[in-house]
Amino acid sequence: VGLVYMFNLIVGTGALTMPKAFATAGWLVSLVLLMFLGFMSYMTTTFVVEAMAAANAQLRWKRMEKRKDDEDEDSSSGVSDSDVLQDGYERAETRPILSVQRRGSPNIFEITERVEMGQMASMFFNKVGVNLFYFCIIIYLYGDLAIYAAAVPVSLMQVTCSATGNHSCSVGDGTKYNDTDKCWGPIRRIDAYRLYLVIWCLWICPVTGKQLEARHFLRQHELKCSVWLAFILMIILALIRISRGQAEGHPSMAQLSGIRNLFGVCVYSFMCQHSLPSLITPISKKKHVNKLVLLDYVLILAFYSLLSFTAIYCFRNDTLMDMYTLNFTNCEIINVAFIRYFLGLFPVFTISTNFPIIAVTLRNNWKTLFHREGGTYPWVVDRIVFPAITLIPPVLVAFCTHDLESLVGITGAYAGNGIQYLIPAFLAYCSRKDTQLVFGSGTVNKHLSPFRHTFWIVFVLIWGFSCFVFVTANIVLSESKL
Repeated sequence: VGLVYMFNLIVGTGALTMPKAFATAGWLVSLVLLMFLGFMSYMTTTFVVEAMAAANAQLRWKRMEKRKDDEDEDSSSGVSDSDVLQDGYERAETRPILSVQRRGSPNIFEITERVEMGQMASMFFNKVGVNLFYFCIIIYLYGDLAIYAAAVPVSLMQVTCSATGNHSCSVGDGTKYNDTDKCWGPIRRIDAYRLYLVIWCLWICPVTGKQLEARHFLRQHELKCSVWLAFILMIILALIRISRGQAEGHPSMAQLSGIRNLFGVCVYSFMCQHSLPSLITPISKKKHVNKLVLLDYVLILAFYSLLSFTAIYCFRNDTLMDMYTLNFTNCEIINVAFIRYFLGLFPVFTISTNFPIIAVTLRNNWKTLFHREGGTYPWVVDRIVFPAITLIPPVLVAFCTHDLESLVGITGAYAGNGIQYLIPAFLAYCSRKDTQLVFGSGTVNKHLSPFRHTFWIVFVLIWGFSCFVFVTANIVLSESKL
């Protein structure tokens, strides 16, 4: 079940920008880069699992030391049976239910307690490292929110605007529209986009100032059903069109100019490291967790390849939209109006469910970063200032641009690069170092990464920093040519 959740977490709305990135970079380059980045993501996933085990070991060791000190202090006074039972109950409540049912003492490196990446950073990094970690997480979440804030009004604009009077049947027919083209009467397309953005923000943003309720998470089950229905529909419709000889795509093998955005999109589409503690900890038997996670990555790679290859051979490169669902709002592709509108408006429903969760996560990270021990925030700061600094920057970015491919590419290439490569590599290195200091050099972490040699950590760090340099140089050269 945990691996199914991991699959659903990785395969999200970010995959909708992958077909255009594939077409822009060429199918061979895209496939090779996708496989390589999938391998790199799997490697850093094993680094995070290893760091989680080391963090559990240190927490367990500290509790054992504290319990030993308490027993020494209470040796003369005695302890009642009810206190012993209560203490055992509280310890049991911190572990997953299935692990409580198993008899015997767990291995000191057993992952039984959820330790989030922020807590691991606090345990293994110095103060500068912790601040850099939160900075990276915050920038990534800002990028997430900017992408979401732009994707909703883009979908609404594309489906509802029309220069011909019935745009729902022409959005995917190759017609090129400019932002200055008319939408309704004197209203331009860019005006409609911004109007939708304002209306959507007025509806969704107030949730950020509140605590999320259980119903927001219960919606995720409905959300995943609609996600899979949309993906399966798009793949089937593309295959039907190809089988009928109506395919128009003639993708090139390689276009180096498209690698920058493809890199960011692929990194963004393999992102799961920051959510691993919540996914891995509840799993009862973790002996073969690395092998099962590898299976997950193989399936995800196959799915991305199927989605992207059917897209680039079904549609011409110049007709592929930033949001792939919009290619299926053309009457020639599907003549059932309900399916056209379902696919065209699909990002609106899914993103409207995810946006408050991401926004509250970002707000809470800001609170953690400025948290003072034992202090509380005034009502104005808690309910107005923090939501404002959470929502205003991404909404301003979305107000200025709706280029989703670039937003996804930049977010993945910078903040996503840090979260997916650099932070896990540093966590693995620092946790190994701390484990040797606390438990001795002979102690072996049972969840040690298969890539246990220091070479792999150095390789990931060199790769991550090289990607920063490459993407930045590519952006500077592209802007200078313009």
